Amino acid sequence: MLDQGVRTAILKLHEAGRGSRAIAKALGVSRNAVKAVLAAGSAEVPRIVRPALAEPHREEILALYESCKGNLIRVHEELTAQGAKLSYQALTAFCRSAGIGHEPKKPAGTYHFDPGQEMQHDTSPHKADIDGVQRPVQTASLVFCYSRMLYFQHYPAWNRFQLKLFLDEAFEYFGGQCGRCMLDNSSVVVLRGTGKDMVPVPEMAAFAERYGFEFKAHALGDANRSARVERPFDFIENNFLAGRKFNDFADANIQARTWCDKQNATFKRHIQAVPRDLFAVEKSVLKPVPLWRPPLYLLHQRIVDNEGLVSVSTQRYSVPWKLMGRRVEAREGRDKVEIYDGARMVASHARLVSDQRQRVILPEHRPPRGEMTKQTPSAQEQALLKLCPELADYITQLKKRAGGRGTLILRRLLRMLTDYPREPFLCAVKTAQEFGLYDLERLERMVLRAIAKDYFILPRLDRPRRNEDGSEEADDE
Repeated sequence: MLDQGVRTAILKLHEAGRGSRAIAKALGVSRNAVKAVLAAGSAEVPRIVRPALAEPHREEILALYESCKGNLIRVHEELTAQGAKLSYQALTAFCRSAGIGHEPKKPAGTYHFDPGQEMQHDTSPHKADIDGVQRPVQTASLVFCYSRMLYFQHYPAWNRFQLKLFLDEAFEYFGGQCGRCMLDNSSVVVLRGTGKDMVPVPEMAAFAERYGFEFKAHALGDANRSARVERPFDFIENNFLAGRKFNDFADANIQARTWCDKQNATFKRHIQAVPRDLFAVEKSVLKPVPLWRPPLYLLHQRIVDNEGLVSVSTQRYSVPWKLMGRRVEAREGRDKVEIYDGARMVASHARLVSDQRQRVILPEHRPPRGEMTKQTPSAQEQALLKLCPELADYITQLKKRAGGRGTLILRRLLRMLTDYPREPFLCAVKTAQEFGLYDLERLERMVLRAIAKDYFILPRLDRPRRNEDGSEEADDE
């Protein structure tokens, strides 16, 4: 079929007085084609209307498409079972032309960004070979829209604290930040609303204000609005993560930073430029990183356990052993975990980023050899020795036979010392010690017998004598 340009030339040559033979020879077409164009008298290409083989079965196709849950293979099987004579290709072509199961494509928008105007942030789940195991990781990425500069890192989990750490590190990597950060409607940042009505969480709004930018969210379903950051995720998964192995998350993030340096200095066909070259223009208009930034950390209130450890994000860190049982404050930062006792820092550890539980114990946090066995006397023991120093040997033997520190036994011994007279009590203790009696029940009975003999003597009452006849005889005065 002749296109519209050839048909227009045929009509113009005909108006110039050329015959069909000359026109056909000049344009290299057949005389019949020239005659057909002249007979139509229009340069418009006629549409070929061919009846679709599936058109008579439109209603059946619509019903089967719904009952077969959109599976065109099953629709074709059911149609042919009902006697329809059409191929699977004819069915799919009809469905495309009729819009059955195919939404019409919407034209993609084009967004132009000035230098320093916008940066885009998003996260995507991937799998990485870390320590010989395929682990799920969250890949956080930030892209400057004008220069297409890229920075990304991997995390075992994603939350608000991780986002602040990532953005702070990314701004330090770029040496500044844009005035607007576009993101999807993530609950990590969004308090309520979507799109232009999005209201960020006050914590994140304060973070953005400190760095001089603002968070914005695109409308729901408008993925094209954040295409600058969406595009590199496929490249990261199929290039950076493909075939690479990492010792831990720290190793993965170091290699990610090196890979970003390389890619940002590579020519990109889709922008016909090198991101580093464009960034040289954009960097001069970026908002500078604040001269001083408050340290970012998560605050945890913890009780030091009986092993001298505190738990922070499933990892356990040591503190000086004398703080066992004390309440301390753990500050989980980007690279360190610092532990404070009041206003004084008592321990500092490298932060572990792993989904496996580990323990970090510093040698200086453990007591010298044998010192742990030297326990300070309990309050009951101190009170006993203060009131009665001669009980020292008995207390020592009593503690050897008691469980733990012997607090309950010493408490009972202290009560006996304060409740009973001192002399019978010490006499009973001396006797018990001579015969190796360390049962406080028996000791207390011994004390009570001594007290009853010396302190509770009742006056004697003589009974009157009786005569042989049974009468009572009066006592002689």
